[in-house]
Amino acid sequence: MLRSLALALASLLTPLSALELQLPTENHHLFTGEPEKFYMYVDRIFEGETSKPWEGGAYGYVRTPLRIGKDVVLTKFHEGIDIKPDKRDKAGNPLDLIMAVSDGIVVHASDVAGRSNYGKYIVVEHNYGGDAFYSLYAHLAKVTVKAGDPVKMGSVLGQMGYTGDGFYGSNVRAHLHLEMCLKMSDHFDGWHKAFSGGLNHHGNYSGLNLAGMDVATLYLEHKKNPALRIQDFVLNSPAYFKLTIPRDGEWDFARRHRWMVKGDIMEASPSWELSFTATGLITGIAPSQRPVSEPVVTAVRDSRVNHRHLTRGLIDGQGDKAVLTRSGKQLLALLTDDFPIPTPATSVTPASSAAPAGE
Repeated sequence: MLRSLALALASLLTPLSALELQLPTENHHLFTGEPEKFYMYVDRIFEGETSKPWEGGAYGYVRTPLRIGKDVVLTKFHEGIDIKPDKRDKAGNPLDLIMAVSDGIVVHASDVAGRSNYGKYIVVEHNYGGDAFYSLYAHLAKVTVKAGDPVKMGSVLGQMGYTGDGFYGSNVRAHLHLEMCLKMSDHFDGWHKAFSGGLNHHGNYSGLNLAGMDVATLYLEHKKNPALRIQDFVLNSPAYFKLTIPRDGEWDFARRHRWMVKGDIMEASPSWELSFTATGLITGIAPSQRPVSEPVVTAVRDSRVNHRHLTRGLIDGQGDKAVLTRSGKQLLALLTDDFPIPTPATSVTPASSAAPAGE
């Protein structure tokens, strides 16, 4: 809580700064025009044909093709990028060290492979212009940092592996899964209890609470323009649909990401209009004078294919009409903290047994 308050205050006082960014491994083929050497392929069988497209390791809708009439649509969303190993040992195990993409602080280090589809993974918080963004490094063989460790760009975080979902015990497709994200809620455990159930091993750093952006395009745009600000990259990401929602009191996400709000955040209005990419990443918030009693899809990109297939099921409909689905409503609930937020337990610790400061 104190960190988020400090970042919110800093965002009002600190000008948005240029992005400092490097790739997390020694595989730099993203910049050489050889994507097949950079991305880890996926195994695909479609309409009787077997293939290994490198595109399946890229960001976005790159997996699970579905034929709809004359169209073939890739329907499964991949929230990050899968980077191939640069070095392997004689047994085929990757030797690549995983490095922090930018200065920051480790906020989560999960060293138990079975607790997530990510396997062993790390989340690093970066302060860009007074605002928090998060890089996520997944499927690691080894984690060599812990939560609370400060890191510099290029600091070693662990070693590439093949833990988590989709490997079936084989090292053939070993890779690093990398994401660059916005954190949706500071109260994820309440949403998890309301909508998911089971144990939440990862607190606010569950992948469900981290909305990934198109990190490969971010790298390429930053290569072309080293003065690029990550906030501008998000704001300029193309919107697929817009929601208008009732405005009811202070909204924590908008307060934390003041740069995303168009105009005056204090401007009185009955509603907010939110812009989303097709993947569900929020890219803009604007006061709206449209009175609504519940969330309404007020704009959508025209499509002859059902929007459900193009938005991972967040909205449903066709053409220029759409409605929010159950999944879309749950995403919006997470973004707006529209769920019961557990009250932190309080206890009194006798002075004689108080833990030392910092523990």
